[in-house]
Amino acid sequence: MKQQSQILASVACNLDQHLLQATLPLFIDEQVEAIEWSFDTLYKVRNIPDWFVELLTAFGKEGRLIGHGVFFSLFSGKWNPEQERWLNHLKKVSGNFTFDHITEHFGFMTGEDFHKGAPIGIPYNASTLALGIDRLKRIQAACQCPVGLENLAFSYSLEEVKRHGEFLNELIEPVNGFIIFDLHNFYCQLHNFSLDAEELIQLYPLDRVREIHISGGSWEQTDLQPQRTIRRDTHDDAVPEAVFELLKQIVPRCPNLKFVVLEQLGSALDTTERQQQFQADFATLKSILTTFGSPKPTNDFLPKSPLLLAKTAAEDTQLALQQQELSTILENALNYENAVALLAKSGLANSDWKVEEWSPYMLETALRIAQKWKNGW
Repeated sequence: MKQQSQILASVACNLDQHLLQATLPLFIDEQVEAIEWSFDTLYKVRNIPDWFVELLTAFGKEGRLIGHGVFFSLFSGKWNPEQERWLNHLKKVSGNFTFDHITEHFGFMTGEDFHKGAPIGIPYNASTLALGIDRLKRIQAACQCPVGLENLAFSYSLEEVKRHGEFLNELIEPVNGFIIFDLHNFYCQLHNFSLDAEELIQLYPLDRVREIHISGGSWEQTDLQPQRTIRRDTHDDAVPEAVFELLKQIVPRCPNLKFVVLEQLGSALDTTERQQQFQADFATLKSILTTFGSPKPTNDFLPKSPLLLAKTAAEDTQLALQQQELSTILENALNYENAVALLAKSGLANSDWKVEEWSPYMLETALRIAQKWKNGW
């Protein structure tokens, strides 16, 4: 491995044939400075190949291995056995490999099966804040390293979008956690709600950003407003130029930034041309990073004092019932009109979910996402 830069040019590297084919030339040329591993996606794999263990071990010893969770479902109102198993698995892999930090997604998972469903947002109130803080403390206790959360790509309303950065900050502050600022997720919000980038950037605590994700996605039409397109964070295409431009804007404003990670699904890297584009995107990422000076971190993102954990995990029975209702509606509604009618009769009506203010085209998109993912990724 070549000498690392201060901000590490990184790739999301998992056990996927096409993804590994795309990244192999980068490893051979010693271009990859860190790797992000989705440690909880191997639930169907009994034994990790020795060569992959060696790769993880080598990067971990150099402080260049970061772990990214997918399935914890941070904001599930009901604590379930799968979450306990997830934490136990995290504790085990953290003992086997040296992670520089661990991250998870914001939201909760729809779907009855723990490994199926779509990540969905939650109302921003005192109850969900307390729930999220409790769960973050448990993640930190399991991994014994810095923990962070990724910003959402999907929101139901403009108010949600504008409050997201502040709510993330309130969540991570008690554990001195950090934010993965996913720039494609941010790009989705900008497009879907016709926002100015600078206006929205100012609503995020950029001093809390330790990691940045960049990726591509897709466009989707809406039946309700045929003239409108929705940007989806599907990770199945090259990085848009607009996201690279956002990277240039954001990097110098993140004093504690350490990793910038290129992500793409292996299923979208099934041809030589797509793999070469992935490699070109990585080269662009790296060239952008070389134009900036070295940041001078002032935060190690470790807890400032020992974290006190309650004996039992926090739960919110009302939230759990509302989440169950919402999941059922999203996964089974016949169409947008049917979903609106069902929501009006549900426990989410006239509540902190503010379903009455949800943008019609975003609810329509949520139906498509949930009904596609309810049978698995």
